[in-house]
Amino acid sequence: MSVEHKRRALITGASSGIGKATTLAFAKAGIDVALVGRSVDKLTTVCEAAQHTGVKAKAYSVDLACVSQIKEKMQAIVLDFGDIDILVNNAGMGYTAALSETSLSDWQQVIDLNLTSVFQCIMGILPRMRDRGTGTIINVVSIAGKQVFPSWGAYSVSKAGLIALSQTLAQEERVHGIRITAICPGAVNTEFWDTETVKVNFDRSKMLTPEIVAQSILHTALLPQQAVIDELTLMPSAGVL
Repeated sequence: MSVEHKRRALITGASSGIGKATTLAFAKAGIDVALVGRSVDKLTTVCEAAQHTGVKAKAYSVDLACVSQIKEKMQAIVLDFGDIDILVNNAGMGYTAALSETSLSDWQQVIDLNLTSVFQCIMGILPRMRDRGTGTIINVVSIAGKQVFPSWGAYSVSKAGLIALSQTLAQEERVHGIRITAICPGAVNTEFWDTETVKVNFDRSKMLTPEIVAQSILHTALLPQQAVIDELTLMPSAGVL
């Protein structure tokens, strides 16, 4: 990649947690960032912090739960912000309940946000990456995609599906010069644990921090084009989840 080309990244779920930390890590590394999320106020705050590093940063309010609109909105972001070199699919939701107590609407909500929205984000960005013969797509998955836990059924299924999506896409798109990585972190200390749909209590002091995960995402994105991390499992050394 030529020196004069300034890389551009699009990060979903950029207003908090891993997405926020990744946005700031990318900005400090000199990568322009398009921030996608629901909360305009939170996105604006992160966007301003990114701009202070001297990169171009812009916030885009998109509700990824509305899956039928995502592809078009991603294409609109590309037209406004410029071609995307690095797509980080980080947005998602947590959900805990026994499968026998999971309603169909809850199930569909988890699958839509954690899996289908990622598929649609990719479909919005992929054509231009193909045209240019280059691109990196990093999907933030979870250890729950590789290892199931009771009461995490819908969540685990959505994340296992995301691993399969990543693997299939990697095989289909490598001929187009596009790299795909699935990052599977263990427990990360974010607002995820405070949401209404997650009803568990863990020792958050022993979890990974969003910044640690962000550094791994940045490292993956900055690898030379000839190399790719297919899958990265990142666990807290204290042994929780």
